[in-house]
Amino acid sequence: MNQPVSDMTLDTSGLLCPEPVMLLHKKVRELTPGQVLFVKATDPSTQRDIPRFCAFLGYELIEQLQQEDGYEYYIRKGAE
Repeated sequence: MNQPVSDMTLDTSGLLCPEPVMLLHKKVRELTPGQVLFVKATDPSTQRDIPRFCAFLGYELIEQLQQEDGYEYYIRKGAE
């Protein structure tokens, strides 16, 4: 399966709630609308928190994957 192409990466491995979403909120500010951020996480709560974050701020959660070593998310920044 082909993963989406990302413009930036955020690795939150080893961090626990609320740190992954706090770092995501800071990192997404560096993107321009339409760019894609790849997020790597190990905290299971990100499965709930990241989709809610995207829905609340109007970002597109392109893909959410569970891997052996954690979770991966591809997020497209929406219009400001």
